[in-house]
Amino acid sequence: MRTLLVILGAAIGAPARFAIDQYIRKFTDKPYGIFLVNIVGSFVFGLTMKSAQNTYALCAIGFAGAFTTWSTFMVDFFLAYELKKYKDAAINLSASLVFGLLAASLGMSLA
Repeated sequence: MRTLLVILGAAIGAPARFAIDQYIRKFTDKPYGIFLVNIVGSFVFGLTMKSAQNTYALCAIGFAGAFTTWSTFMVDFFLAYELKKYKDAAINLSASLVFGLLAASLGMSLA
């Protein structure tokens, strides 16, 4: 049963990430979409950490796991570095770490 919940959450999370990122990239070449989904995903993960197993499987493992993306974050960081946009790369890295930790902490505090 939990496996099906993970699959369902992932089936919602991955397309949601894609849609949000594609929408935001219409307005900027900066990786704000990936930043946003990673922060929201960190919050969702923290919020559901102490939930029932089925809720955790659906929301944290399935949805947040597919919604967030380490690989795209790393590619965005690497491309900024390659293009010598060092300030953009540093802001993306530090803001993602700080706000991701704050979002997860806030979610856990609210749970």
